[in-house]
Amino acid sequence: MVAAMNIHKRFIVQFFIQLIVVFILLFFILLTIWAFIGFSLMNDEAAQDLSKADSTFLSDKITIQGEKVTINDELKKLAANQNGWFLVLTKKGDVIGSFNAPEPIPAHFKESEIAALMFQIDSGATEYTYWNLDETYSQPYVLVFGRKNIEVNLLSDVKEDVDWKNHQLNLSATTLQQFKEEKAWVQLISSDGKVVDGYGEVKKSDTYSIHDLQSLSGNADDSVTAYYDTETEQAIIVGVKNSSSATKLVESVSKSFLIIFVLLFLLLLTGTFWYARKFGVPLITMMKWIQNLGAGVYEQPHDLHQRPIMLNKKGKLKRKYRLYKDLITTLVQLTETLQQNETGRKKMSQTREEWISGLSHDLKTPLSSIAGYAQMLESEDYSWTKKETREFAGIIAEKSTYMMELLEDLTLSYRLKNQALPIVKEDVDINEFIRRTIIHFINDPANNGMEFIFRPHHETVIASIDPKWFQRVIDNLLANAVKYNPSGTMITVSISLIEQHLMTITIEDDGIGMDKETLNKLFQRYYRGTNTGDSGNGTGLGMAITKQLVQLHGGSINVKSTPQKGTTVRIIFPL
Repeated sequence: MVAAMNIHKRFIVQFFIQLIVVFILLFFILLTIWAFIGFSLMNDEAAQDLSKADSTFLSDKITIQGEKVTINDELKKLAANQNGWFLVLTKKGDVIGSFNAPEPIPAHFKESEIAALMFQIDSGATEYTYWNLDETYSQPYVLVFGRKNIEVNLLSDVKEDVDWKNHQLNLSATTLQQFKEEKAWVQLISSDGKVVDGYGEVKKSDTYSIHDLQSLSGNADDSVTAYYDTETEQAIIVGVKNSSSATKLVESVSKSFLIIFVLLFLLLLTGTFWYARKFGVPLITMMKWIQNLGAGVYEQPHDLHQRPIMLNKKGKLKRKYRLYKDLITTLVQLTETLQQNETGRKKMSQTREEWISGLSHDLKTPLSSIAGYAQMLESEDYSWTKKETREFAGIIAEKSTYMMELLEDLTLSYRLKNQALPIVKEDVDINEFIRRTIIHFINDPANNGMEFIFRPHHETVIASIDPKWFQRVIDNLLANAVKYNPSGTMITVSISLIEQHLMTITIEDDGIGMDKETLNKLFQRYYRGTNTGDSGNGTGLGMAITKQLVQLHGGSINVKSTPQKGTTVRIIFPL
């Protein structure tokens, strides 16, 4: 639940940051697009009409070094195409540079002449536009752009040829040639708006209304001028077709938008792949991981080099997986748990098989003995004496007792393993408890050949134990010391304390000892097997049960042994 909340918060923060980044990115993209479109429109507009260009556009194309002015070829070409010319003036009116200007070019302009140029724009046959050039120069410079007003010049020529009385234009051959070269048109309009004569291609009917005249004056495709004759109340309208500025402008804008659309599409495609890599690849990897867990493969996905795919060379989580680090941590824990469970299951299965094998072996031999003696007693071919019958009965009883002990030990071992054995602890004087146990062994005639030494703690030792199962621990250890050592072995039992918190019981003998292999496998069930021909060998579960009972009391057991020198068993219990 905590991991899910952490992932949720991390996703919120991640997407919030990404939205801010996307917003900033889009802002700069839109700003760039706006600047690109504005720059394109400005260049296109200037290419069609230099009078509408700004000073920055022109300053970039004009270089002034001292008294030398350099105008680049692009600007010269634009001026020539528009029938224009340039003059560059100092603040005093001196002409220091020019291009395509009509002869003669004055070397100096008076203030009155400059005022006439600046304040009589569009007033005559020539149009004038001026700009202040780049302010980075040591002194200010003025650029003057002049352009012939073609429609005004043509109108002036037409006025000289018109036959007002007969309502005819009567254009001369020279004037017709000029109209043809300039792609111009002219119409003679009567007082009621009818077109009485005309020349050139013009998209208009034979009659003009006030609305039509208004539309014509605002038409961007043509530069139009007119003259009104007061005597005849007729008018001459002259129009010169502009270069296809609008069409080119539309084409330029369309081209710009096409480029922008392609860039945005590429950006969207790149963003899609980036998001797929950032969010999709980790999810697919984790889904593969979960599928592996479902298929019984309890490990992380690996690359071609058999390295964990989510980790870098330093063993740390790769950047694209860090968003899911809580989920990955949970999957790692789940994988480890499943690995442990699988290992435990295999180990349990192996242990169960060993138990079944050992149990089968341990039951088969005594059962065979019981069955054999029973068949001998049942046989009619022999007559057994009472002594032989009692001997046979004693063997059968012995084997039956061994089987009962085996089943009881097996049941106890299973209960301990499954933590199903309840213990009832009570405070017991350990010195007295061990003393009585040793006295019991000393009084057993079977142990007459052994020497027992008891070394109690000098003070009373009270411990919380379950007397029944603690007795089983001490009995098992003393019985083994007696059982597997020759007569004359000295068995020493001592009790001591460690810092008043731990109790140590040491059982030491000077018998035959054990080799390293036997010592390492001492607490394994059925390690040595059981030779049921000798009932004194026990069930083979005694030491395993002893260790489990010690651990059930919260203690630990340790065994050290050297062949031909003896064995020391040390038990530590908390007080």
